[in-house]
Amino acid sequence: MSDKSVATRGGGFLLADIAPEDVFIPEQFGDEHLMIGRMAEGFIQQEVRPRLDQLESGDHAATRSLLRAAGKLGLLGADVPEAYGGLGLSKVATTLITEKIARGASFGISFGAHVGIGTLPIVFFGNDSQKARYLPALATGEKLAAYALTEPNAGSDALGGKTAARLSEDGRHYVLNGQKQWITNSGFADVIVLYAKVDGEKMTAFIVERGFPGVSVGPEHKKMGLLGSSTCDVYLSDVRVPVENVLGEMGRGHIIAFNILNIGRWKLAAGCVGSCKVILEVCARYARERRQFGRAIAEFPAVQQKLAQMAARTFALESMVYRTAHLFDQALAQEGAARDPARAIGEYAVEASINKIFGSEALDFVVDEGVQIHGGYGYIRGFEVERAYRDARINRIFEGTNEINRLLIPSTLLRRALKGELPFMQAVQRAQVELSAGPTPRSGTAGAAMGGATSALNADAEALANLKRAALLVSGLGVQKYMARAEEEQEFLLGVADLAILVYAWESALVRARRVRESPAKAEAATDMALLFGDWAMEQGEAIVKRTLAGMERGDALQVQLALARRLFRRVPANTVELGRRIARRVLTEGGSS
Repeated sequence: MSDKSVATRGGGFLLADIAPEDVFIPEQFGDEHLMIGRMAEGFIQQEVRPRLDQLESGDHAATRSLLRAAGKLGLLGADVPEAYGGLGLSKVATTLITEKIARGASFGISFGAHVGIGTLPIVFFGNDSQKARYLPALATGEKLAAYALTEPNAGSDALGGKTAARLSEDGRHYVLNGQKQWITNSGFADVIVLYAKVDGEKMTAFIVERGFPGVSVGPEHKKMGLLGSSTCDVYLSDVRVPVENVLGEMGRGHIIAFNILNIGRWKLAAGCVGSCKVILEVCARYARERRQFGRAIAEFPAVQQKLAQMAARTFALESMVYRTAHLFDQALAQEGAARDPARAIGEYAVEASINKIFGSEALDFVVDEGVQIHGGYGYIRGFEVERAYRDARINRIFEGTNEINRLLIPSTLLRRALKGELPFMQAVQRAQVELSAGPTPRSGTAGAAMGGATSALNADAEALANLKRAALLVSGLGVQKYMARAEEEQEFLLGVADLAILVYAWESALVRARRVRESPAKAEAATDMALLFGDWAMEQGEAIVKRTLAGMERGDALQVQLALARRLFRRVPANTVELGRRIARRVLTEGGSS
């Protein structure tokens, strides 16, 4: 396998460097993208935001009305093929829609559950008859969708569900009994993609209509945040589902469930991009208007540094999300993807989990700092950051908790290595040889003193290469030490996952900064954010490596490994004071992150 082919495979970013031309960046948006983005943002600003209080009072009739209005604009059908009444847009385009719709607070969740995990199972896994029956109505909003996997005793352990299905005596229906818990949109959804075990063991997906006798919905859960979204339990009592409504193959419902969750995780991260940008805009405006000690708080460097870090995380997240969207577009465009969408989607399961984790945690950081910038006002109902703070917390829980997603990252990488799909151990061995050959180049942003932005980015590319080596060395050491029981050593797995997340995020930001050439001002802005993020990433990476090594080794063996690690993290730190002030000035001038 060439480095180029490895780098574009799922998980391959850890083993080889991606070519800049293989990465899509937001600066490549064409006129069609920009038009779609403006339409989606205009819809939110004009139709949704004026009604947020109404939505958050629990008026789901208003939610249905707004979703239908979005359907008339084509926004609900963006992922639906044209043959079934949709627009059949690229994943890059639908990512932009998701980002813009996220500006509608909890309405974004109602929208996302419908167009994403509610509709996409039928788009990807439905047969022609099912697509023709359901997709046109879902694309217009005539019918609205939900996705029901979680049960009271089966959350992260999704395969532990107890909802049962048995074939009726006449062979025309499956009879379903059970309970699904915390189902988004269930208060008003017409169509529910639902999972049950046939004969107690064959996990199978079903298309269940709300009107089927025996389907009932419990009261709305009283949630911490996302007050405008519907979250209820769904009860199934001898529900007769036509055999024609079995989605995909009998006993392979888990394939649908897990791959739709892969899509859902990445789309969740796209929503986090939009939410981060909103809070940056709100905080920039507040910082300019709020005066203390005789001047606007925007003039205080302590506030500026907060804005800069918020912007840098948002930049890295946005870079990651659109990079991943492009990867999904390429995978789904390959020959045979229509016949086997699970393979195409599953190729980037690692990247989907990384997007979900980093996106939800970046948003948590942004909203937390946003509350801090607002001071006491940030704790008061009616302020945007207070609502955003409450709304953001669930992102680290649904679509698979961040802990579960972290465990999935190394286990998926190891499984793919064992299957021969990734040259993982070869990359580990190469990293070991490179490190034993002698001192690694001094890395970090020291290059800034040698010739401006290009030298700084080159130096950061060296530092990123060393972070990849560190991740591989830690991974290889753990695999050799733990062997078959590696999956039981969760602290080790979590450390590997955190290093992989940092690598993917930093590389996405760094490649984007290298490619931005619209104008010197935009190039400088992208470079500054990539450098500020990179400095943070290296600090985090070094701490993770030390912690993970200390959990694996003792005595002299630990000292040897720590000495090797120190060589990889030897660098001149960035001038984050100046970087932060420059970034903050742009945020305050431009009103946020565009």
